[in-house]
Amino acid sequence: MAATPSAMLPLGTQAPDFKLIDTVTDRYLTYDDVKGPKGTVVMFICNHCPYVKHVNDELVRVARDYMPEGIGFVAISANDITRYPDDAPDKMKETAEKLGYPFPYLYDESQDTARAYQAACTPDFFVFDAGGKLVYRGQLDDSRPGNGKPVTGKDLRRALDYLLQGKTIPEEEQFPSIGCSIKWKEQ
Repeated sequence: MAATPSAMLPLGTQAPDFKLIDTVTDRYLTYDDVKGPKGTVVMFICNHCPYVKHVNDELVRVARDYMPEGIGFVAISANDITRYPDDAPDKMKETAEKLGYPFPYLYDESQDTARAYQAACTPDFFVFDAGGKLVYRGQLDDSRPGNGKPVTGKDLRRALDYLLQGKTIPEEEQFPSIGCSIKWKEQ
């Protein structure tokens, strides 16, 4: 379980667009399809990663708490399924249904979307304002498997609260996420 930090995409970056298959509905979705009227959370996750498994229940809670406030949520998996078959689309659908994901769970087969977002690990979080500008990137909270800290979602929740209040999220309150590296395809 190698710990890889977020790359920390520059604040102000415009949300890269995408057109990816939703593993639950088999429909292709774009950024515009998933964005919320007040902001959008783009999460890079996967099925097999222990860091993601550790926070999955909180991902569902955060989404359920903030979606009614006008925040859109989407999860994307970009892992190489040849080497990591647990992350294949059919398994993604099973996970989404089992855990009750209230957000689409998209598969980035080409890995182009992960590259565009400079996603480095799972989980990796990106928050965009209503205009699609990056205002937060980094961790859900400081809980990690085995560190004994509770999973609260405090960092992502604070960022979303700032966003909804029209406040700037201070850069000093943005910490890299830590997780498993994105499993890139061999070139």
